[in-house]
Amino acid sequence: MKKTIFIMAMTTAGISFGQNKIQYPETKKGETVDVYFNTKVADPYRWLEDDKSDETGAWVKAENEVTYAYLNKIPFRDALKERMEKLWNYEKIGAPFTEGKFTYYFKNNGLQNQSVVYRKDQNGKEEVFLDPNTFSKDGTTSLGGLDFSKDGSKAAYSISEGGSDWRKVIIIDAISKKVLEDTLVDVKFSGISWYENEGFYYSSYEKPKGSELSAKTDQHKLYFHKLGTSQKEDKVIFGADQKRRYVGGSVTEDNHYLVITAANSTYGNELYIKDLTKPNSPIITIVDNFNSDNNIIENEGSKLFIDTDLNAPNKRVVTVDVNNPKPENWKDFIAETQNILSPSTGGGYFFANYTKDAVSLVQQYDYSGKLVREIKLPAVGTAGGFGGKKKEKTLYYSFTNYTTPGTIFSFEPKSGKSEIYQKPKVDFKSDDFESKQVFYTSKDGTKIPMIITYKKGTKLDGKNPTILYGYGGFNISLTPAFSIANAVWMENGGVYAVANLRGGGEYGKKWHDAGTKLQKQNVFDDFIAAAEYLIAQKYTSSDFLAIRGGSNGGLLVGAAMTQRPDLFKVALPAVGVMDMLRYHTFTAGAGWAYDYGTAQDNKEMFEYLKGYSPVQNVKKGVQYPATMVTTGDHDDRVVPAHSFKFAAELQDKQTGDNPVLIRIDVKAGHGAGKSVAATIQESVDIQAFTLYNMGFKALPKK
Repeated sequence: MKKTIFIMAMTTAGISFGQNKIQYPETKKGETVDVYFNTKVADPYRWLEDDKSDETGAWVKAENEVTYAYLNKIPFRDALKERMEKLWNYEKIGAPFTEGKFTYYFKNNGLQNQSVVYRKDQNGKEEVFLDPNTFSKDGTTSLGGLDFSKDGSKAAYSISEGGSDWRKVIIIDAISKKVLEDTLVDVKFSGISWYENEGFYYSSYEKPKGSELSAKTDQHKLYFHKLGTSQKEDKVIFGADQKRRYVGGSVTEDNHYLVITAANSTYGNELYIKDLTKPNSPIITIVDNFNSDNNIIENEGSKLFIDTDLNAPNKRVVTVDVNNPKPENWKDFIAETQNILSPSTGGGYFFANYTKDAVSLVQQYDYSGKLVREIKLPAVGTAGGFGGKKKEKTLYYSFTNYTTPGTIFSFEPKSGKSEIYQKPKVDFKSDDFESKQVFYTSKDGTKIPMIITYKKGTKLDGKNPTILYGYGGFNISLTPAFSIANAVWMENGGVYAVANLRGGGEYGKKWHDAGTKLQKQNVFDDFIAAAEYLIAQKYTSSDFLAIRGGSNGGLLVGAAMTQRPDLFKVALPAVGVMDMLRYHTFTAGAGWAYDYGTAQDNKEMFEYLKGYSPVQNVKKGVQYPATMVTTGDHDDRVVPAHSFKFAAELQDKQTGDNPVLIRIDVKAGHGAGKSVAATIQESVDIQAFTLYNMGFKALPKK
């Protein structure tokens, strides 16, 4: 339904500036036009999609020069960085886990670019097991995952270079730490799941013929790698005949079954199982459609425990016998409630971690389905963990909220005893700050929750610098969590507000679906209403309000600022999905169609997408907020061309003196694995830009 017209001649769009305006790099315009359902859509910056071209590279360099020249002139930027580094510089230790005869844990001494994996033997002797800081000199190669064979004698770990989703897998002897064989390459969107000590299952795509950072990848396959053989001999277990965009495989703890999930979008999956105790056993279908999310979380012999939202939008756990596993035979084990369920297992028990109005509530069950206890949490916030092997006598969970740094608790599931295992020593006075949950009304009357955090005693006079954060998509819930960057923001008198928009998972599938496809505008309306609430209640005003979001949240910011440019002083879209007419043509973007729909679906869907797509809705003669777009040049999740094109449109059409900058991290991706140094500098630059454009010439008084 679409054809593209390419006119190779390019014109250069010069921009006239007054003395007080920024001299942006000249961004040439092409004459590419796409035709959708007889409607022509110009795409003058299509050339910026070519991440391999010298022209794009030169544009990135020129834009960064302008951006950093601007940031370098902000008088309090260095002071902000000094405080950020000081606050960040505390020891961080992760929950321990046992593999073989060793206890492993992650630790960061404070400002290390990547956390280090340590281990202790049975005598308590500590040593470094794996130090990702040695992977690259500049800290841009990170640890993607670490998994051990069943007896703990071998390990496989994945690395990401420059933030890419493409990974390499290194296999080592876990005792001696020596590399055992050649590195596996071109692994993407994959876990590592060992079968005994023989090898492991992993997933990947064929390497694309074009750019590995932007070319489409849509046939995922599950492989088995047998130790001692080359990768080219790895057997395809699933996905050769059935074309699926996302395929995963995991082995049950007892090594009895291989569980396979397969999906074409980010919601809804088929479910399969294979008996590994019988040679050449068939793959058995449990769920044969994409109408629900399903996963096997445990088994007790042939009895399967399945986490599902089939006929239960808020999720439930069901049981079924593997010999007759179809949904019509499922029986409730943990029934659906009004709260959103996220279950886990460990220590011989089940844990039902519920989300209730965006905060955690945890209940413990035994294998008969009997409620053992509700676990008392230290405060209102987010709890995570409660997972481990069946025989573990001690489990661990983390707790955090917007004013409480992440603290790890040990938990004895038999007695219910819980105590602090590791409490970070952060130079932040949590008691000086407070969080308040409010419920405001969106455009169509829907009540939306929002948590607002600020220093106690803050005057509601409309003059507080405020960041409003949102996401609103992909069934993802925004629950309270501590952030060093946000702590610094609040220390400087800032208000931090998080709105739990439709499209997220805070209230289950119905809440998610209410922000998808032809209802996506609900998400933007919810966000705009949140801003209006903050202004009406005098937490802030339009002169002191910034909006921020990343990925799907970057789209949120882009749509909100183009629909209501008058409402915000600063806009901070990060790694955003900005070209809604073409998102599905890059990498694994086609898998996002459950949330967005595509411009090829039908005329109605095309017109709807075109109506809010940020790239297509920047207009001449409009004064947009002061904007700093952030992205990474190696982002192969949401390709940086989205951000490039949006920034180019804004720079071309912006009216007035508000700056439009794009900050492009080099050798960085969508965000995962970013070094501590790079993360701190990005946070400093965002806050410095925000405060400076709100009129501050120095950091606000504490």
